[in-house]
Amino acid sequence: MGLRINTNLSSIAAQRQLAVSSRDLEKSMKQLASGSRYADLGEGAADFSIAEHLRGQISGMKAARFNAQNANSFIQVAEGGLNEQNNILVRQRELAIQAASDTFSDTEREMLDQEYQQLNAESDRIAKTTTFGSHKLLAGEEKQYEFQVGAYGGAENIITYNADTNTTASALDMSGSGVSDKSDARSSIESIDDALQKIAKARANFGAMQSRLESVDNNAGVQIENLTAAHSRMADTDVAEAVSSMYKNQALQQYQLQVLGQANQFPGNIIKMIG
Repeated sequence: MGLRINTNLSSIAAQRQLAVSSRDLEKSMKQLASGSRYADLGEGAADFSIAEHLRGQISGMKAARFNAQNANSFIQVAEGGLNEQNNILVRQRELAIQAASDTFSDTEREMLDQEYQQLNAESDRIAKTTTFGSHKLLAGEEKQYEFQVGAYGGAENIITYNADTNTTASALDMSGSGVSDKSDARSSIESIDDALQKIAKARANFGAMQSRLESVDNNAGVQIENLTAAHSRMADTDVAEAVSSMYKNQALQQYQLQVLGQANQFPGNIIKMIG
């Protein structure tokens, strides 16, 4: 190649290489600063699109899992009320059995009946006031609930629950029962046994739904974990690789600056040939 003054090809080549190193260094620093491979979208538009789709899936699954957990809380509130009603019925049965024996006089039965009636009123109050938000859960309010527990719009992402549980005193046939005399006490034992069976059936229904919702929660947790891992592998900065690239390009820049300096001095060397 001949010697030229107007065009310094060596300098141009050095500048081009320096620009490449500077661009790569800038990209590495952006990745390290942001923690994302796609701080510079030029890294890979197609990969970025896939990573963003995964991020959308993760966000949707988190929302669906939150819905399942709220639905589980809905069931737990109802179960809490049923549990206390069951405890009340067990105590009422104990009082009824005591009052059914002639070891207690009518005067003592009246005392037992006072507690019995108070417990009956409390059981009825629990049924009428056990609510989740504005929804009454144990008062016989018929409603179909739909719980969105999936990240998509299909019917398979919805769990349907038909609520019609009624454990008020009238529904349990406990209205008017008492233990003020021996005959009433013995009749109350049968009524309480029937009421306990109705409570058990309601608890089994809620328990089955609770078990299903817990499975939904567990499955959503696994999916979120795996989707997050996939997104991380695709979108997160490989710190070791980015640091290595940064140091390499910093070293190249220093070397290329030295080369550029030498290239810029080249036309001056030609003048020496004339002198």
